[in-house]
Amino acid sequence: MELQQIKYFLALAQELHFWNTAEKMFITQSALSRQIKSLEEDLGVQLFERSKRNVKLTQAGVFLRDRWLPLLEEINRMHRQARKIHEGAYGSISIGYPGSVAYGFLPEFISSIAQTLPELKVELVEPTDISFEQLLLNYQMDLAFRRDPAENPALQSISLYSEHFALVVPQGHWLRQDNFKGLQEVKDEKFILSGLHHQTLYVKGLRQIFKEYGFTPNVYIESDFGGMILSLVARGLGVTILPSSYSFGAPPDVRFIHLPHKANLYVTWRREDTSPVLTNVLKQVQETARKFNTDQI
Repeated sequence: MELQQIKYFLALAQELHFWNTAEKMFITQSALSRQIKSLEEDLGVQLFERSKRNVKLTQAGVFLRDRWLPLLEEINRMHRQARKIHEGAYGSISIGYPGSVAYGFLPEFISSIAQTLPELKVELVEPTDISFEQLLLNYQMDLAFRRDPAENPALQSISLYSEHFALVVPQGHWLRQDNFKGLQEVKDEKFILSGLHHQTLYVKGLRQIFKEYGFTPNVYIESDFGGMILSLVARGLGVTILPSSYSFGAPPDVRFIHLPHKANLYVTWRREDTSPVLTNVLKQVQETARKFNTDQI
């Protein structure tokens, strides 16, 4: 007994006509008759009562029709699900991100995933005390957006786009984009920044900015959380420098003044990961990144 024979039986049980069923199943009438006869012989059960004019299910045939039909529908559902998994359209993926992309790039990217891969479950993680690389290498994360390229050779990174840094000041601050001449104008103000002792490329970029303007900032408060930094700036507790994409979700009481310096955004994943889901997601990452060029941010 084969699955295809059961499909022939269920089709004939619905049509109760050999010629119509054969046409529907794309086989000859004689071939259909042989398949049904073989199935009956394998089961040792007569499934149909045949006459020159009529085909009718036996009681045993009715019993098997009612039991096999839901089973076949379940098998077909499982086959469709397996195909989706094979094609990377179904499953799950865990994605890490820095706070700076939470208001612009990330929502756009997740919207793209929702449209193109609606059955994919996405877990978003904003790491605090564990590094992106460690989470990727420990298989606790599948993909990470970050400001630095990967250093570990087991990981692979590509640059997505660059954006300007911005000086962020309280809304009532005297500095605006139109009267801003250089960062030295705020050298005596209190700064709220990520720890400048960190060795990431992002922080090195911050240090380079202050070096070019010839002063060391008075860091009054340190925080690695951009949302918290913006809230403190909005309260007039200091000024900061952040990637311009924070402006997408910034509170109304702050003002962004673009600087000529830039920060990069990278996407990183395990080099040996050949998951179809990852392949599909990386495609959406790059398509979304094309919308976020320097002119927009």
